[in-house]
Order: sequence, then C-alpha cells, then structure tokens
Amino acid sequence: MQKDPITITDRAAAHIKRLMPSAISGLRIGIKKGGCAGMEYTMDIVDEPQAHDLAVVSDGARVYLAASAQMFLFGMEIDYASTLLESGFRFNNPNVAAACGCGESISFKI
Repeated sequence: MQKDPITITDRAAAHIKRLMPSAISGLRIGIKKGGCAGMEYTMDIVDEPQAHDLAVVSDGARVYLAASAQMFLFGMEIDYASTLLESGFRFNNPNVAAACGCGESISFKI
C-alpha cells in the first residue's frame, strides 16, 4: 500500500467535507509568490482537478495538490483548529524553513 503524500487529520477532513458543495468537489492547495517570507498557500474549492494535480482522499474529504506546488507540500499534515479567537486550517509542513510573524507567508528549505 502506497503512503499518501500528505496527511489530513480527522478534524480537517470533517471541515473539508462541510465546505464542499457536492460529493465530487475538492479543496485544491497550491503555492504562490507573496507575503513577507516569499510564498503563500492557496486554497480553492474545485469540481475537478487540473492536469497533473495529485488527488488525496481521506475519510471522504478530497484534496488536490497543484502540480507546481507538490514538491513543497509532500510530507505536510493538514489540520483544522478552532479556538475562542480564530479557526482555520493549519499546515504542518516539514519543508518550511521560516514563516513571517503573522504566519501568513512562508519560505521553503528546498
């Protein structure tokens, strides 16, 4: 059995499924240039993957990894946290070398 390139926690899977407008929809995760650390994650709800996107399904939650971002995302864990002050996805990514003070942008080791 092949190991998935990313891990989706039960909390994240439950939230992804709540966000999806249909059973075929998925959350597409990518990377773009921006922010004070140089790069930012992108997230889009899509009905189908783009060419060469990698699909990961966990407990019915579908995540597509953008082809151009895959080398930066391998090994990442997607979690979802909700506190008194904020809620949102958390990306625990072993490829991140540094993050800005607000946590919105990142730089990579590779």
